[in-house]
Amino acid sequence: MLELLTGTGLALAAGLNAWIPLVILGALDRFTGLVELPAAWAWLANEWVLLILVVLLVVEFVADKIPGLDSVNDLVQTVVRPTAGGLAFSSGIGSETVAVTDPETFFASSQWVPIAVGVGLALLVHLAKAAARPVINTATAGVGAPIASAVEDAGSFTLAFAAILAPVLVILGIVLLAIALILVVRRRRRTRRARSAEHPLPAP
Repeated sequence: MLELLTGTGLALAAGLNAWIPLVILGALDRFTGLVELPAAWAWLANEWVLLILVVLLVVEFVADKIPGLDSVNDLVQTVVRPTAGGLAFSSGIGSETVAVTDPETFFASSQWVPIAVGVGLALLVHLAKAAARPVINTATAGVGAPIASAVEDAGSFTLAFAAILAPVLVILGIVLLAIALILVVRRRRRTRRARSAEHPLPAP
């Protein structure tokens, strides 16, 4: 159960920011004893891979805080974040962490299944994030973009660390993300109704 929560938390974190969970996994494996990645995912701890991931993280960190450019970034990340989610989920469930010292080899017979699950989780979060950003930008004249992005980055960091150190807390993260998704959907519906009221269809 803890392995599943660890993988889920990392995949959800990737949906908010593709690179944060991968950097955290690789760095903790390389520089601490908090994570021991399975052999198939040991490349995440390679110093050159970590350097590339950090550079990509900085690029997304900046781009996601600029109104207009953030939407372009979200479009590009439609492929990247789910892919990162698949990697994070699959590597997370097979890792030995301080919270999971004897991980079970579930999904072992179908290695593609964990990746597919991670892709789906990350994609769901990404789509909610991408849908929310234009609404926030419009409502705040772009001022809310860096604030929303900072909150998302903080959420990604928190989810990733919780997934590794205290997987049970991932349940709380799932609840909060579900609430955020509901609020986004309601906000979009209100916006559409307001636009329809301002520009009614002409009578036949």
